[in-house]
Amino acid sequence: MAINLKGRNFLTLLDFSTEEIEYFLSLAAELKAKKRAHIPHRMHDGKNVALIFEKTSTRTRCAFEVAASDLGMHSVYLDPSASQIGKKESIADTARVLGRMFDGIEYRGYGQDRVEALARFSGVPTWNGLTNEYHPTQVLADMLTMQEHFGSLKGKTLVFMGDARYNMASSLMIGCAKLGVNFTVCAPREYFPPKALTVTCKEITQKTGASILFSESIPDAVKGAHVIYTDVWVSMGEDQSVWEKRIKDLLPYRVTGEVMITAGSQCRFMHCLPSFHDLNTGIGMEIYQKFGIDCMEVSDEVFEGESSIVFDEAENRMHTIKAVMAATL
Repeated sequence: MAINLKGRNFLTLLDFSTEEIEYFLSLAAELKAKKRAHIPHRMHDGKNVALIFEKTSTRTRCAFEVAASDLGMHSVYLDPSASQIGKKESIADTARVLGRMFDGIEYRGYGQDRVEALARFSGVPTWNGLTNEYHPTQVLADMLTMQEHFGSLKGKTLVFMGDARYNMASSLMIGCAKLGVNFTVCAPREYFPPKALTVTCKEITQKTGASILFSESIPDAVKGAHVIYTDVWVSMGEDQSVWEKRIKDLLPYRVTGEVMITAGSQCRFMHCLPSFHDLNTGIGMEIYQKFGIDCMEVSDEVFEGESSIVFDEAENRMHTIKAVMAATL
């Protein structure tokens, strides 16, 4: 069956079938090969896209801008101070203006309702670059990276360690459920994903054969895993007053060399970045001065080790985002 995604929004992977997600990955691999072979692929020459960033970013912004350029498009970046969205002008009004000027709109910011409103009122394909609830472009990059390293996805096991309550773990759980990847959360019980979303994902796995498990035991959770995945312990926009409790609760779930050995030699380490694995950031040094720890969610040994594929993953943000824009425009 031919896949046609023209005109579709990309707001959450819940909106797409397994076959449609696989199509995004296939197209991303094709476009990546073309870029590496220096084969032009200006599929949308002359089109214009708006990139709205209420939360700043390195990888997401660069990925969208380079991908748009490769596709022949012009992109306009709107940072938190460069538009009146939600301040002097409602999201609905902003969307109706931008929809008349642009062929597509990317949004990175706060509640999922904001990107959904942009999609509803703009009339053009709208892409979720990150909201409080979901981060679907990251998961496409993660799945492409796993596919490259393991040859296939179905039946593989991904273990998420740490704070699994927010957008990253939620989106990984959806992506894994859709693609037949076994998903395990390894964390204190209070850091497990939202219950309603878990129920939805378990319903999806009845068709794909994946499993969704939760464990507070590191050895039980990680043994035999193909990927151990983690994220920063304080999400973007959260107050730093939560650091002390997070460090106390999650320090036992830091990804260390010992954890990787327990998992096995087949295991790879993944992280959506940025990562606090050393003291070479302002926040990393601040945490060290306050709490005396020289890394947080992952040790520098693991982050810089042979099992780490975080920079393959980071590069794939651009290729998968390109595929999303190419397919939906």
